[in-house]
Order: sequence, then structure tokens, then C-alpha cells
Amino acid sequence: MTAILEKTLYVAQTRTTGGRDGRGKSSDGELDVRLSPPGSGRPGTNPEQLLAVGWSACFIGALRRAGQSLTISLPDDVAVAADISLGNTADGGFALAAKLTVELPGLATEDKARLVDAAHQLCPYSKATRGNIAVTFDIP
Repeated sequence: MTAILEKTLYVAQTRTTGGRDGRGKSSDGELDVRLSPPGSGRPGTNPEQLLAVGWSACFIGALRRAGQSLTISLPDDVAVAADISLGNTADGGFALAAKLTVELPGLATEDKARLVDAAHQLCPYSKATRGNIAVTFDIP
């Protein structure tokens, strides 16, 4: 089911040239990155790294929101590490997989699990990828 926006809160505008060997810039000038293919050894980031940073940041926001609704205080040093894997599929195409390591030091194991489950339901990146890529969680 496709989610329909009732109210737009923000629109990110970017323009990319050259694909994986190019450059991406935001309309406000805050983002200006050189792109290079993973493993090429050339300067620049790649789309998988950008997805990892964006998803991690968004997921922390979802954890905060989940913590409010579950009345669980998040530790100040909450962190999310994202591994975004790019690989081949059996049909000769490409696909992504994700592993999010969610660090919630000082919380009980049950509270960590409840927070991550709730955040995964709230996070727009999680919603966008749900059912489309393999997603796993590590909650140390």
C-alpha cells in the first residue's frame, strides 16, 4: 500500500550529474559531494554510503519518537551504524540489503527490542524499504 502525504513537511532537492562517477548537489548548497563507484579507489562517496547515513539519522529520530510513546528514555549516546550491501541477484540484476546496529547503552534488553521494533514501524526509510530489501538488526 502506498502512503499518501497529507501534508508535506519538507522537500529535499538535489541534482546529480555523471552517475556513480559524478557529483551530487543540493539546491541549498549544503550538500556537494563527489561520487565514485564502491571499491574504485577514487575520491568520493557512493549512493550506498549516503543511504546508510540518511537511514541511520532518520532511525535515531524514530527511536526518540518511539521512546516518547513507550515512556523509555533514550541514552544520550544512542547510535545507529548502518551496513548497506550492494550485490547481484540470481537474475543478473542488482539489489540492496541492510543491517542496522542499534546501540542503546544502559537500557534493558527488552526495552531495546521494543524501541527498535517501534522505530522500524515509524521510520520513513524503514517504510520505504519494507518488503523491498532484506533488513536485519543487531542490538548489542
